[in-house]
Amino acid sequence: MVVRVWQQATKSRGVGEVVVATDDEQIREVVTQAGGRAVMTDPDHASGTDRVAEVAATLDSEVIVNVQGDLPLLDPTWVEAALGALEPEDEGAGEPAVMSTLATSLQSGDEERTQVVKVVCDRHGHALYFSRHPIPHGAAACRKHIGLYAYRRAALERFVSLPPGVLEQREKLEQLRALEAGMRIDLALVDTVPLGVDTPADLARARAVLAF
Repeated sequence: MVVRVWQQATKSRGVGEVVVATDDEQIREVVTQAGGRAVMTDPDHASGTDRVAEVAATLDSEVIVNVQGDLPLLDPTWVEAALGALEPEDEGAGEPAVMSTLATSLQSGDEERTQVVKVVCDRHGHALYFSRHPIPHGAAACRKHIGLYAYRRAALERFVSLPPGVLEQREKLEQLRALEAGMRIDLALVDTVPLGVDTPADLARARAVLAF
């Protein structure tokens, strides 16, 4: 699955080298055998973002994209959309974004699934809040969050230097750390039905779709 995600990410326009950050020797081996580059990282990292930041510190790039390895149906255009959100065309949106992510429409049954992260945004496409529960109360105005992020280098460095926030700890969603610290997260909307692998049932669905 990780190899497939890497392969799809390399097809994205406007990106440089795609590197797999891991603390698992088996993952490093299969990525290397497939022709990719994998970098071993500190096994004590608290999150994937910390792992990405460790590798980013060795790269010569002002923008870093974090593509999580549990998105086997990754479309290369998702990466392009996240990069595009760092340069919004809305003149009323204020300063350029320092961090972006993706969202799409909720599917039937998504509202009650805690594995499905929901997001609400303002009229400029800036994220207001993320939750594992339906938001706002009594209205279906939220969207489904896709866990793919683009960061300007300074923003990534700041993010991983911050302590976990109260909201992050309550929701178990690290992106809330950025919002609590006043960092702006811009959303790019994509028309897709993403399949992240969070459960054995998700893995079975992914295998069926891709005919593994």
